[in-house]
Amino acid sequence: MIQINDNFQKLSGNYLFTEIAHRVAKYKAENPQKKVIKMGIGDVTLPLCHASIFAMQKALTEMAHRETFHGYGPEQGYDFLRQTIVDNVYKPSGINLSVNELFVSDGAKSDTGNIGDILGPNIKVAVTDPVYPVYVDTNVMAGRAGQLQANGYWSNIVYMPVTKENGFVPELPKEEVDVIYLCFPNNPTGTTLTRDQLKVFVDYARQHKTLLLFDAAYEAFITEKDVPHSIYEIEGAREVAVEFRSFSKNAGFTGTRCGYTVIPDEVMAYNSKGEKVQLNKLWLRRQCTKFNGTAYIVQCGAAAVFTPEGKQQVNDMVAYYLDNAKVIRTALQKAGFEVFGGVNGPYVWSSTPKGVSSWDFFDQLLHEKNIVTTPGVGFGPSGEGYIRFSALGSSEATIEAMSRF
Repeated sequence: MIQINDNFQKLSGNYLFTEIAHRVAKYKAENPQKKVIKMGIGDVTLPLCHASIFAMQKALTEMAHRETFHGYGPEQGYDFLRQTIVDNVYKPSGINLSVNELFVSDGAKSDTGNIGDILGPNIKVAVTDPVYPVYVDTNVMAGRAGQLQANGYWSNIVYMPVTKENGFVPELPKEEVDVIYLCFPNNPTGTTLTRDQLKVFVDYARQHKTLLLFDAAYEAFITEKDVPHSIYEIEGAREVAVEFRSFSKNAGFTGTRCGYTVIPDEVMAYNSKGEKVQLNKLWLRRQCTKFNGTAYIVQCGAAAVFTPEGKQQVNDMVAYYLDNAKVIRTALQKAGFEVFGGVNGPYVWSSTPKGVSSWDFFDQLLHEKNIVTTPGVGFGPSGEGYIRFSALGSSEATIEAMSRF
């Protein structure tokens, strides 16, 4: 008899954004004359920068000739891209990495989900609340989450609230945990941590032999000086932290898929005998077994992001989306909503009207304003009473959507 992984059946039948897509599709089918503006899922709308397009066209031409054709590449990524990232992202910040500590992938979502493959089945996991759903759902799939309770929390996951009441700064777990997921600038709230606030987590991890999984997918949007772009700017982080990065939001690679994960050689975990094991080596083994590498053409496009032309074009794209965020913040504030984020990230976290739930406000905005958002409760119980606006649409659509308020 073929058996399934029963943990999958613990999950909701629909992924958050699948449910949103279903509701939007139903509304549009019933109201084909309505102009619906999507400000929900964090997908970009600007095309790839010209530097990346040119590099990918050149790479495509190479693939047309036997002498320059590329078949299977290294699972951890081509050295030309890995070295370019080390030289342009980390060295300028005084962070020393070797190319062997960096792994190119098809995006941060994949790696933040797949990293659990090399971790034990009985570890205690802590997440912020609200939280990017992938962190929780993949641990449910692995059998680490326990049971879903009536209050919306999983019994074996430790939650660290990120709310207005604590200034969107999570407190340390009140019980021993083995892994802590952090995403800053935060998805969904758009808020950040300062160096001192992030150092608290690094110090905790060093003291308790805890692994920090740090999602820095939105670091390109940081505008304030005291907000770290990398966790490795914090002393001691190389011993306890894995960092995930993405080309999706800053360079428009949502459709071409490219990101990377950094696992320093110093990061250790422990086997059942209590012996230290390098996570870097385990991740390399995992990738070589289950991943055939990111396409050569895509990696050429990613490397072009770091040319002088590419850097300027990417900076312009980021500025474009941050301008959208400012438009959203200003309009919502004038309309009487309490808003957060949108300064160091492309998301604006807005209160719902008093007494109106997140899903009810989502439906209200869809039906009355023809605007698609993301209900805050979809990111966790502490997201109830909030809704997320994405600033990654076109400026024209953003202005029109906000005029409807």
